[in-house]
Amino acid sequence: MTETRLPVRRALLSVSDKTGLIELGCALAAHGAELLSTGGSAKALRDAGLTVKDVSDHTGFPEILDGRVKTLVPQVHGGILGRRDLPAHVDQMAEHGIAPIDLVCVNLYPFAATVASGAGDEDCIENIDIGGPAMIRAAAKNFDHVTILTNPKQYAAVIASVGQGGTVLAERRAYAASAYAHTAAYDSMISRWFAKQAGEILPPVLTLSGTRDDLLRYGENPHQKAAFYRDGSQRYGVASARQLQGKALSYNNINDTDAAFEAVAEFDEPTVVVVKHANPCGVASATTLEQAWIAALRCDPVSAFGGIVAVNRPLDAATAQRISKIFTEVIVAPDADAEAVEILERKKNLRLLLTNGMPDPEAEGLAFRSVAGGFLAQTRDAGRVTEADLRVVTKRAPTPQEMKDLLFAFRVAKHVKSNAVIYARNGATVGIGAGQMSRVDSARIAARKSEDAAKEAGEHTPLTQGSVAASDAFFPFADGLESVVAAGAVAVIQPGGSIRDQEVIDAADAAGIAMVFTGMRHFRH
Repeated sequence: MTETRLPVRRALLSVSDKTGLIELGCALAAHGAELLSTGGSAKALRDAGLTVKDVSDHTGFPEILDGRVKTLVPQVHGGILGRRDLPAHVDQMAEHGIAPIDLVCVNLYPFAATVASGAGDEDCIENIDIGGPAMIRAAAKNFDHVTILTNPKQYAAVIASVGQGGTVLAERRAYAASAYAHTAAYDSMISRWFAKQAGEILPPVLTLSGTRDDLLRYGENPHQKAAFYRDGSQRYGVASARQLQGKALSYNNINDTDAAFEAVAEFDEPTVVVVKHANPCGVASATTLEQAWIAALRCDPVSAFGGIVAVNRPLDAATAQRISKIFTEVIVAPDADAEAVEILERKKNLRLLLTNGMPDPEAEGLAFRSVAGGFLAQTRDAGRVTEADLRVVTKRAPTPQEMKDLLFAFRVAKHVKSNAVIYARNGATVGIGAGQMSRVDSARIAARKSEDAAKEAGEHTPLTQGSVAASDAFFPFADGLESVVAAGAVAVIQPGGSIRDQEVIDAADAAGIAMVFTGMRHFRH
């Protein structure tokens, strides 16, 4: 059965993003469409040699209020909303001299770009489009008779359809769905901007929007469907990255890469983070990335196989050469030199992502998690502990090197799933215990993995001997503290706040170790 095609006899083109506008206008004009337009769009079309009728000439009503009102008139909205299949609509349109408009091409004032530029309130408000969303919604509602375009990526298909006699119902319906998503996302941005201006971090109504970047092969497991959406934020990470090589990223790749890059951004010195299943399995800071890689890998070389590697400096050739010696799923870096890229090109299954910058670990933002019937929202864990925040609670105070390692370990703990216990020494993790129901178990698992890593390195002493230990939350009983002491830790950092804090402090004093309280917890479920 042949699909009914609706020809485009009259089109209204009014866009902020003029990509593809001339090609679309030429195609429509070539097939007999009258072109209506406004402002800069009309000028661009005329400059290309096309005949264009100003909307004000079409409506008989001038643009007023500095251009705030130019399309909000019956001659425009009646032409868009009128149903051609209802005689009463057709008669009323004829009675009032309203000509049908068969295609509307509109994209909106650049509100997001204006906000991102740091513009003041007045400029931001002036870039809230009113007439554009009204026309888009009207055309989308009347998709039986009108084609609505909101994205230059849609133009090529419409040009092809117009060449075949017009658009068909299925494509008009699809464009209508895209149009409503477009205006919903636009209103969402504006709503959140107003909430932010009012100091409402968690407003009574929270709207979210995202643009699908890619359909993924599957989700966490092959039977689950998944996609990656961009939310329009300017935060450096997976969404900002250029992928230089390797096959498409999977759902788990993206999740793990984000975890790794957010973790490595915590550190000021050259740092490497190795992540497996969203948990760091090796973290180290050093004077060079190469040295940091060697130390990070030493923590857990078994788990590092097939892991994600993040660095906080441009990737250099020496580090790339070392990383390439083991199977790695993804390397993410702010940049890379040409020699490093050339070395990694030989690893065809390795994905190399360059983000062009590092995320600010102290920046504001919201994090979300879905639950049945809704979702949870909270501010990002942007908390950072410095030496000035620490309170020594034991008879022995940490040495300067222990203090440095304690702060390092606690920053790592922020990115390890709870319950988390981290052992570190000389700016590198030497044991990581993650995601256990008991803090004692996390401490023991980390110590056991440290023993395994020592054996892998041909050493007889566990790496945790002489280390410091960090706990993401307080020790509820002394047994957790006693476990890290048994593993060889000589200093401990923890939030404190348990009703049994004194019991834990007494156990630390009995063991002769130093302990500091942070007053800040870093649960990461």
